[in-house]
Amino acid sequence: MRKISTNFLKAGMKIARTIYDGSGRLLLPAGITLTEDFIKRLSSMGIASLYVEDEIPVREVDLKFFVSQRTRTESAKLLKETYSLFEKEKYIDTLSVQKTVDELMDEMLGSYGTLMNFYEIRTYDACTFDHSVNVCILSLLTGITLGYGRQKLKELGIGALLHDIGKIKISKEVLNKPGALTPDELQQICRHPEEGFDILRRHYEIPLPSAHIALQHQERLDGSGYPHRLTGNEIHEYARIVMVADVFEALTSDRPYRTAYTVAQAHDLIKSLAGKSFERDFIAALFSNIPPFPTGVMIILSSGEIGQVVKTNKSAPDRPVVKILFDRKKKPFRSPFEIDLSCEPSLSIAKTIPEEDISTLVSGTPKEGRSARQDRQQPELRFPKDVRRKDRTPRPPPVKRL
Repeated sequence: MRKISTNFLKAGMKIARTIYDGSGRLLLPAGITLTEDFIKRLSSMGIASLYVEDEIPVREVDLKFFVSQRTRTESAKLLKETYSLFEKEKYIDTLSVQKTVDELMDEMLGSYGTLMNFYEIRTYDACTFDHSVNVCILSLLTGITLGYGRQKLKELGIGALLHDIGKIKISKEVLNKPGALTPDELQQICRHPEEGFDILRRHYEIPLPSAHIALQHQERLDGSGYPHRLTGNEIHEYARIVMVADVFEALTSDRPYRTAYTVAQAHDLIKSLAGKSFERDFIAALFSNIPPFPTGVMIILSSGEIGQVVKTNKSAPDRPVVKILFDRKKKPFRSPFEIDLSCEPSLSIAKTIPEEDISTLVSGTPKEGRSARQDRQQPELRFPKDVRRKDRTPRPPPVKRL
């Protein structure tokens, strides 16, 4: 079983997990074989990815869920209704918003202590509602790690959930434009933090620190953000947390103007901006819970062999347990074996494998698997250091738009 983008679905693939839409309605049950018509309909509905049964011989990977699918979908549905209500009546149902944040907090506090598989919240298309729910989850995760009490978590969660409400004032054509923005369109985008703050501060039930998240989540520590080019501690602490969660969620989402970054690439890019755009402590708090190589991802080791991440290590998030499936010549092993990279200092992950390349791995004659000890005795299989360094270099950051 593996996660696959709808862009790479093929007729004949079998669904491994039941698919729901953003409102929690069942679309297709597990076990159904995909047809061309199903694939077109899923794509048109904005389903970004799903789990399929795969010919690659791997047991179901160890997935941990911080927030139930029901709670995530209900939160996105509530947020959509909140936006709709405000557009019609200029009113926010603050009690419903607070209840939603309480439910998210309760589930996350109960699940805290294991690493999050980030792909668990990457089920639907990255519309404003799903994006905001994900940012709320990531922000709360950061706050929990920092030791926030319930009141601070609630203020943080409300602001994170509603941080983009100012986008109500922006046309959908501008928000979803695939090409470069005109100066006027860019100016519209840059106004949404102030529009959001103006909306939230008119509701006395919304804590003022939560409203400041909407106003300041696009600022940056070095003054390069907007709308007021604030620096350092001029930016509220909550906003400094949400800005990291917001960028990380945006980078790992598909956009009309670019494809999603891998989790590892997003890690590398955000870490490269630590102390400049983002606060180091908040980056560390978030990434201590989100491994760069989530369970289920296909990777190439520094030995050249290919496998799938089947378990993550809390003490060493970048050194997971990997099930080795193919040798360096892409020949499948008859007896796949597992390697715990936290116990194998001579091995490392060279890179993740793009989805479009995974289907090519099933050709070849199976051969017997080897032990990790045998791998260490064959240095000729290692990638040259310059190749490993090149493979791990993240793509350059997008200009102006995330």
